[in-house]
Amino acid sequence: MPASMTLEQSTSSWGGRRPYPIGLGVVLVTVAMLFSAFVAALLVRRTGADWTGIELPPLVWANTGILLVSSAAVEFARRAVRRGSTETAVRWLGVAATLGLLFLAGQLAAWHELTAQGLALASGPHAAFFYLLSGTHGAHVLAGVVALFWARARAARGAYRSQASGLTHAAIFWHFVGGVWLLLLAVLTTL
Repeated sequence: MPASMTLEQSTSSWGGRRPYPIGLGVVLVTVAMLFSAFVAALLVRRTGADWTGIELPPLVWANTGILLVSSAAVEFARRAVRRGSTETAVRWLGVAATLGLLFLAGQLAAWHELTAQGLALASGPHAAFFYLLSGTHGAHVLAGVVALFWARARAARGAYRSQASGLTHAAIFWHFVGGVWLLLLAVLTTL
């Protein structure tokens, strides 16, 4: 930080200090590249003669809503930290992480619905891409849930009284994973 820059100027609107850790940036770029490659492969593969679209179970839409509410809960936690309300932040982080687990359980239930309709991994390329994309996304959601529980534990110990950079980084990852799901869902439902 240049000597002429004040502490207020060195903090971001997310509440953490700049620059964000290089590690978080590397993770986000890597995840974006992974899903970009999957989507590119899907777009090429769907031109094949054997491509048959599938109808996603309605539960997928409910799961998406759960993920969006979870992102809102993370933001409520961040605001609580800024107000100095650690107990409220701990509660909202618990809600967000629990909703993340509920999203994962819902995705497994959606898989079960598809297999009950006879749409297994080997049923066709569209089904295979749904399982691949939602399963890979689920692994990243699980990592985000771990990050949220970690941030919750830190908040409970009072680690976010002066700055909330750890919470900010967990929030960035969580919102990113939510955004990835919205993009994947858009690609999977427009085919």
